[in-house]
Amino acid sequence: MSKRSGWSILPALMALTSVLLTGCGSGVGSDDGSRVVVGMSDDILATDPASGYDPGSWLLFNNVFQSLLGFPNGSAEPEPDAADRCSFTDTRSEVYRCTLKEGLHFSNGDALTARDVKFSFDRLRKIDDPAGPAVMFQSLDRVEVPDDRTVVFRLNTPDATFPSKIASGAGSIVDRHEYPADALRRDHTVVGSGPYTLDSFDEKQAAFSVNAAYRGTAQAKNDGVTLKFFHGRRGALKDALTGGSVDVAYRGLSAQDIADLDEHGSREDAEVVEGNSAEVQDLVFNMDDPVAGRLGVRRAIAYLIDRNALVDRIYKGTAIPLYSIVPAGIVGHNTAFFDRYGGEPSRARAAAALRADGIDDKVSLTLWSTPSRYGPATDDELRAIADQLNASGLFDARMKSVAFGRYEKDIAAGKYGVYVKGWLPDYPDPDNFTAPFFGDENVLGNHFENTTITRKLIPRTATVSNRSDTAADFGEIQDIVADRLPMLPIWQAKQYAVIRHDVDGYVYCLDTSTVFRFWELYKS
Repeated sequence: MSKRSGWSILPALMALTSVLLTGCGSGVGSDDGSRVVVGMSDDILATDPASGYDPGSWLLFNNVFQSLLGFPNGSAEPEPDAADRCSFTDTRSEVYRCTLKEGLHFSNGDALTARDVKFSFDRLRKIDDPAGPAVMFQSLDRVEVPDDRTVVFRLNTPDATFPSKIASGAGSIVDRHEYPADALRRDHTVVGSGPYTLDSFDEKQAAFSVNAAYRGTAQAKNDGVTLKFFHGRRGALKDALTGGSVDVAYRGLSAQDIADLDEHGSREDAEVVEGNSAEVQDLVFNMDDPVAGRLGVRRAIAYLIDRNALVDRIYKGTAIPLYSIVPAGIVGHNTAFFDRYGGEPSRARAAAALRADGIDDKVSLTLWSTPSRYGPATDDELRAIADQLNASGLFDARMKSVAFGRYEKDIAAGKYGVYVKGWLPDYPDPDNFTAPFFGDENVLGNHFENTTITRKLIPRTATVSNRSDTAADFGEIQDIVADRLPMLPIWQAKQYAVIRHDVDGYVYCLDTSTVFRFWELYKS
């Protein structure tokens, strides 16, 4: 597994990354005394924010810990939460200053001061857990604390996305008196200052209560949330929802389950709700592989893949075809791959691409998959892609699937020529769909380098605080990638949840910020 362990694709049910705090008030629960039961198939791999970099863990962080900033509903612009105000104090986006709200406290009663903020970031980077989000803060040089309410972040390179990064789960603030400075906390006890407290945690469920000490912008509309884990058992999650023991099914239902419930859900007193998503899936090409490393092979694949058929037959319309490395709804999105390779398969153009690379024989190729990490239909999808390639008569392709632990190790060892990856953004900015893939220490493990991207375009976009002004540079990055093909975008997920009819507030839980806000849910 790469440091970016948040690679997780579930087209039916979206994931979570950034802390999104909305509304107003003290965080005290509603008057109806209701608890909401949420079911999901993901596991929570960590309760310490210095380690967790997966969707389940960030779900916990987003609801139990507080960050300096958060995102309002439906917005990609971070706004203050634990902070009273934050801003860059220089023109190069290298010095970022925040002033905390007065009177902040952790759930155990300890005061939350600027020293806790510094401790949290210093600790995250010192531990540098391989499964943690420290990799997000390579631009951070040091954190200074002029006084108890002021934090100054000094960066070693311009980084206009820094506010979005500290608004994510990676910016979770921990109590310096409760967490060791150089080691992870392993007892699953959580001390945060977010809207909820974690009361209990085991293999079956986690129980959350409203945090009366919370002072931020979220207002809990329930008296607590119980999160039940189904560990990939999709049928059990569906049965729990239709049987009434779960109020909300979030993450883990198959595309077929979604389609069935959408058609017949009223019989089960359930409703499928859809939101926007920035979750994507890509085929990745190992540029050092003797087969996939040949440009003609990669271009032939790009000409032959039928995204519409995959979306319709495998994902039952729960995703949309993607022709960009930056998904729709994010600044900088274009259609570089559609413009270059078209929207319909072309055997003639695929054959020409192979001939141009001196390839006259049928291409033998293995497409590598992993059965559940990127969604329950991933193996079926890769098998369908192999069939599409074979139908052209130009390929002899097959799909092989291995457990995720071996999958990540084999990718790191360079054993695979073509493999699938999913991406769940840390924050809703085009940088998060480009720098991790094509910048230094990229997470794809495919040996692709392009100095125009790494030395010119990515650094230049990092200096621009008005993100809409970066569209041209991100467009150029996408054009380069479409031409050289180190990866091929396949689809962009829609975001779904299935709810019982007496549950409301879900409309504020499903947007491109990809955070599921416990505090918005309530029973009517």
